[in-house]
Amino acid sequence: MRKLINSIKIFILFILTTGYLTSCVDFFNPDQGIDITEEQLYSDWYEYRAAAMGMYSLQQDLVEQILVLGELRGDLLTVTENADQDLMEIYNFNVSRGNKYASPQNFFKLIAATNRMISILEHKHPSVTDMDAPINNYDRLYGEALTMRAWAYFNAARIYGEVPFIDQRFSTVESINEFLESPTAYTDSILIIYGLDGYSNDTIRNQEVVLERNYFDVDRTIRHFAHELETKVKAVGVNHYMDNEDNSWEVTIWSQWSYETLLGHMYLTLGDLAKSAQYFETLLRRDIRGDDLRYQLTDAFAEEQWMEIFKNIDRREHILTLEFNKQNQQQHSLQRLFLPYGGNDYMLKPTSASVHYFETQWRGAQYNRRTNPPDSTRTINPGTPSDYYRGFGISYVYVNQNMEVPDIFTMLEYKRLEEPRSVESMMQGVDTIVYKYTIDKGVFESDANYIIYRAGGVNLYLAEIYIYWRFFDESTNSPRSYYQNALNIVNNGSYYNTSNNRDQLGVRGRVGLPGFTIQDDVHVFDPFTNEFSHYYSLQNNLRGKQLKLENELMEERARELAYEGERFYDLMRVAKRRGDPAYLADRVSAKYPAGMREHIRSLLMDEQNWYINYFE
Repeated sequence: MRKLINSIKIFILFILTTGYLTSCVDFFNPDQGIDITEEQLYSDWYEYRAAAMGMYSLQQDLVEQILVLGELRGDLLTVTENADQDLMEIYNFNVSRGNKYASPQNFFKLIAATNRMISILEHKHPSVTDMDAPINNYDRLYGEALTMRAWAYFNAARIYGEVPFIDQRFSTVESINEFLESPTAYTDSILIIYGLDGYSNDTIRNQEVVLERNYFDVDRTIRHFAHELETKVKAVGVNHYMDNEDNSWEVTIWSQWSYETLLGHMYLTLGDLAKSAQYFETLLRRDIRGDDLRYQLTDAFAEEQWMEIFKNIDRREHILTLEFNKQNQQQHSLQRLFLPYGGNDYMLKPTSASVHYFETQWRGAQYNRRTNPPDSTRTINPGTPSDYYRGFGISYVYVNQNMEVPDIFTMLEYKRLEEPRSVESMMQGVDTIVYKYTIDKGVFESDANYIIYRAGGVNLYLAEIYIYWRFFDESTNSPRSYYQNALNIVNNGSYYNTSNNRDQLGVRGRVGLPGFTIQDDVHVFDPFTNEFSHYYSLQNNLRGKQLKLENELMEERARELAYEGERFYDLMRVAKRRGDPAYLADRVSAKYPAGMREHIRSLLMDEQNWYINYFE
């Protein structure tokens, strides 16, 4: 991507997408002394690509906001004593209108830029709207813009609960704000309707248009933009390989792969499991010949190689990744938020619950499980604790003021032996920090790539769907649930091996963890000692088994996808599916001090408080 266009064309795009456009006639602000029209500018393919690069730059500008709102409101991230006022407001679920993380302006900028690209393509290349016309690069670019716009609306709706529908004629953030701030219905003084061939000299009339402000909630946003993607997109993603000889290009732009993932994600959020599974299955089961088993959880990122997911861009795992590069002045503020050294501010850190998700996983344990009587079950060998391929040293680290790292295995052994004083002494003065965005990075680089979608997350989405999947069993002439598919996806990948004969490992299998089991007799073991704790029965209790597996998958998402921006929305989705706001309220409120916990829980029992009510 970086070799695609030169700096002059990037500058053209910067002007295009940062709000200097004034009308559908003048391209640049006349006050700048430049008189270039759209007709003059969009005469070369690389000018379109420069404009597209500007849209991706605007998408990069959303990274910090998306991560903070998706994680700090969840159960995996909390504030430090250094947190600024904006972060404290997010943490306290008491957000002021001036909070920088609450502002929709970066969403408006991206929506305005995509509106403009879509309108120009429809005008200058009207074949993009003809689903039967041959596919060319303008169609692929049109698909990129439509998909990016849908993604922007989808994320905004999840944050705000409802978002204003912005007519496509609004192609600057100034015009959007003017529309939203107008005390009455907004009147657009110019409407140009082109003839069927799309040329400007076929204009048939001008007229005033009155635009009413219309707000879409989450469900309506999904339905509207999913329908638009399914009916207007012919292809997604321009092939840049001939220009840059870089195989990673197609996961740094919107492509057919990420298009399918976005639709699957939107339908999962909507609760349409059948449509969601359709898109995820298409993505994960597409036949890829050769040794490039794309989005298959093989040994490519197994065990100690798992951290490579965050060091490079690799199309075997990455579906859509926003690429940052310090040399191109592409940086973000994530290290500033997370690191306590190198001039960074250390304002956010992992919660205790987040760390416990990793440190209460056990390998190599042996048990003597019994059901008669059930309380005679015993742990023979507790095994070794810690999800150490994804946890300590990768997703998070411990450091003290001398930058020394404590011996985590010694500390975990003290916990197993129930020696709290030894643990407390060892961890005195130790900070816990998010490390996922610092792997292989200097403290001043701040340019780790930001992953929006990747294979591990999508496999867990599909497993979640199969918990509740029902099919008609002809042998019993009745519907039947088949949550075994979920286990086969997450445990060892055998769900795929049966049809493709691929060497699958599954989400847990590729990091060497034992699989989940769902049985009638449930034996519970202490998370820190792995000794037998208690027993309960799920015999003839399908709902109980589904809820247990869903809980375990949500914990697995916490380990696989910690601090990647989706945690709060994972909790929202499950709470809505269950019709139980306490699912979210209990988990989030647990991270607060005792004096705040009940207040936060009470606040989050009201679903309206899950959103930032910016547009009220």
